Amino acid sequence: MTSHSPTFIEVCAGCGGLSSGLINAGFTPLLLNDNNKDCCNTLKKNHEGANIICCSMDKLVLTDYIDNVDLLTGGVPCQSYSQSGLRKGLDDPRGELMYKFGDMINAIRPKIFMIENVKGLLSHNKGKTLLSIIEYLNKNNLYDVQYKVLNAFDYEVPQKRERVFIIGTLKSKNITFTFPENKENKVLLKDVLNDVPNSPGNSYSNEKINLFKLIPQGGCWINLPIDEQKKYLGNSYLSGGGKRGILYRLSMEKPSLTLLCTPSQKQTERCHPLEERPLTLKEYSRIQTFDDSYEFVGSISSQYKQIGNAVPVKLAYYIGLALKESLI
Repeated sequence: MTSHSPTFIEVCAGCGGLSSGLINAGFTPLLLNDNNKDCCNTLKKNHEGANIICCSMDKLVLTDYIDNVDLLTGGVPCQSYSQSGLRKGLDDPRGELMYKFGDMINAIRPKIFMIENVKGLLSHNKGKTLLSIIEYLNKNNLYDVQYKVLNAFDYEVPQKRERVFIIGTLKSKNITFTFPENKENKVLLKDVLNDVPNSPGNSYSNEKINLFKLIPQGGCWINLPIDEQKKYLGNSYLSGGGKRGILYRLSMEKPSLTLLCTPSQKQTERCHPLEERPLTLKEYSRIQTFDDSYEFVGSISSQYKQIGNAVPVKLAYYIGLALKESLI
């Protein structure tokens, strides 16, 4: 269907995990957009020559791309649907961007559109939110739409990270898209946490360092003596629930838990397997399968957030190959 290098536009592009994977798979970016200045500067530093526009996605003028782009994609803001968020969904101003994305689809009619979002979107309002989003994205009934939850660990990423991908293919082009099959090669932390270039990172308090000395790889607060458990957890000790992310030490023999926007919050620790410290920025980057040469711009906290929010590059690459196959 397309003899040239397939093209894409990405909104809410973040620091470039998805775009990097798509480019590695042979796609050419026509336009990359985000409204975060640090993300835009990171994109400019790593995607030289790409058209990068820093503004809210609803300010973009896309008339040049009508019927003239293979893929329109974006990690349209997802906090509204996350398990940990308030789950306001489409009532949240960030949820409204889903509608803006739908308007873009119907205005420029890409051959394929793709949205990446948190798994919580599937269960939000008992699945009704997802159905209403798909209905709006496809309000002119131009697309065949499918969705699937993919775990990055199944695509050579050393991290358990589940995200839903919604993909629509233009009916008039007879495009058949099939999600990529799981890869047999499973990458563990021991495969990537070696010879990591030096980089900045957060640190723990002396109290937390001493506690982590008592916790083995793959362990968490339950490995502490009972009195230490009660002291550290406070009232939440009695509240029930799993809470296994508290004082969690990663294991070299396993994938990482999902990387988050900050490496050292009390409920979401991801301690280095062998040392009493959070993962450094380069370790974060490795686990998200960015190349070591990829440079992030901004404060340390901004860089953690950028990397933590990214689509893992290797996952994006395999999706990119499947998308490219469907366009041939």
